[in-house]
Amino acid sequence: MIIVDNALAERHASGDPVRIGLVGGGFMARGITFQVERHMKGMTILAIANRTIAHAIEAFREAGVDDPVEVHTPDELDEQVRAGRHVVTDDPAVLAQSRSLEGIIDATIDIEHSARVALAAIDGGKPLVTMNADMDATVGPLLKTRADAAGLTYSGTDGDQPGSIMNLLRFVDTIGYRPVLAGNMKGFQDVRRTPETQKEFAAKFGLSPQAATSFADGTKIAMEQAVVANATGFRVGKRGMYGPERAHVMEAVDAFPLDELLEHGLVDYLLGAQPGPGVFVIGYSESPIRQRYMRYFKMGDGPLYVFYTPFHLAHLEVPLTAARGILLQDVAIAPRGGPQCDVLAVAKRDLSPGDVLDGVGGFMAYGEIDNTATIADEGLLLMGLATGSRVVRPVPQDRPITLEDVELDEDRLTVQLRQEQDKLFG
Repeated sequence: MIIVDNALAERHASGDPVRIGLVGGGFMARGITFQVERHMKGMTILAIANRTIAHAIEAFREAGVDDPVEVHTPDELDEQVRAGRHVVTDDPAVLAQSRSLEGIIDATIDIEHSARVALAAIDGGKPLVTMNADMDATVGPLLKTRADAAGLTYSGTDGDQPGSIMNLLRFVDTIGYRPVLAGNMKGFQDVRRTPETQKEFAAKFGLSPQAATSFADGTKIAMEQAVVANATGFRVGKRGMYGPERAHVMEAVDAFPLDELLEHGLVDYLLGAQPGPGVFVIGYSESPIRQRYMRYFKMGDGPLYVFYTPFHLAHLEVPLTAARGILLQDVAIAPRGGPQCDVLAVAKRDLSPGDVLDGVGGFMAYGEIDNTATIADEGLLLMGLATGSRVVRPVPQDRPITLEDVELDEDRLTVQLRQEQDKLFG
């Protein structure tokens, strides 16, 4: 953060702010635009792409930017930017191919659309920050490989749990404690939640009912921890993670199997722990000298120590991720190779032949994390590929959906990318 703020201050002093293109017009996109345009120095959101242009215009207007100009080509975008105007478009590729913009922030929630945004950014030579953990958990390893080949940064975000966990894990590792668990914190979980039950909550905060459902039914935390696993090489100890209930995060010190922590590291979560919402990392050291100092710091007797951050501030921190990538070629979180964990689809209700799955945050399935090798061995359907899949044989409630239970929509980009990813990483 100290390096990033100095780098942004230099861009501000030079009169040359970092020029960002934003994709999305919903709750997070509006917050990012307001944050950057009203409260950040050294950066500006010059262009917003959204399938509904009116939402992009509204995001600018909430941030005090009146009368943005609608454009349809990269040349039009560049011309308007040179004239000192902000622009809107319905095509993310216009942002990606622009010569005026230095990076792309993807603040969309649809997996298929987000994958298209990522490919457009890479094809256009733009560093990418994605807020879509569902997309990243499904095809992120392949996209990271493509970005690497193009000499670009591909990153998840500061402020969302995966990026916040990774920042903390890097700190723990840097001060010489071996990270053995990367942890999330969750208030409650109910796999029966649907867009109908979450409708009121979603309306209160301006969220989509599907997004609110994925938070409540456990799918989102599964996706987020899969992203963390893919960035660290850690695994899960059991399907769905252990998720023990604890009153406070410091009680995590004895909540997980020590042999698994030391053998391969875990991604997991605590249920109901304070202070939430936050993230935590368990670090390990057997040094008697270090244990003496840690007792002085009231961190416990060791050799396991809990480090935690009691907040994550999504839209406030996302611009910092863009600055890290563009100015410092650093990422908040990204896959480090092939997938370690994935999220399988489980029937939320009894499914019948002819049903078409409605994907993340829907009425028909919820997601559970497991190790990638286990999912592949059992031939299970990934939650990130569930949308549009047609059920061909009955699946009882709470049973994992297998690939033999459905016909995949082979025309979907994410299905094609995942097939390519599986071939690449075996």
